[in-house]
Amino acid sequence: MQIKILWPGKTRQRDWQSLEEFYIRRIRQLETCQVLETKEARGLKEREVEKIKEIEARGLEKHLGDDYIICLSERGKQFTSDGFARLLGRLAEESRPVTFIVGGFAGLAPRILARAHLVLSLSRMTFTHELTRVALLEQIYRALTIRRGMRYAK
Repeated sequence: MQIKILWPGKTRQRDWQSLEEFYIRRIRQLETCQVLETKEARGLKEREVEKIKEIEARGLEKHLGDDYIICLSERGKQFTSDGFARLLGRLAEESRPVTFIVGGFAGLAPRILARAHLVLSLSRMTFTHELTRVALLEQIYRALTIRRGMRYAK
């Protein structure tokens, strides 16, 4: 399975960076995984949410192909860890690359969400985009270990 993860901007907090790197290394021991940091809207006011989403959408779109696209949103479908592992297992059987998209602080533009095959929610609560990145990586790693019957998932 090929996994691609897209998000606008770099993670600035060193602690979050360390956790991201930790899980990316673990995921890469099990599957091919690429993380791409796309263009982040800078210099705009928080009230310019739609403009921010538009700028970030253009950066994300450059990396979207024929993959199975999963966008993260608190309004998406929730899974148990076992259910998420089954989903990744089905996608692996299809030999189709999977692209996860995490929005910036303003979220994702409607046209990016419209391209998604699945809109996924890690929780009904809202998390910072940096925490969401780490939580997603951990859940991907957990799902891969569940699929392989590895001890981490127990």
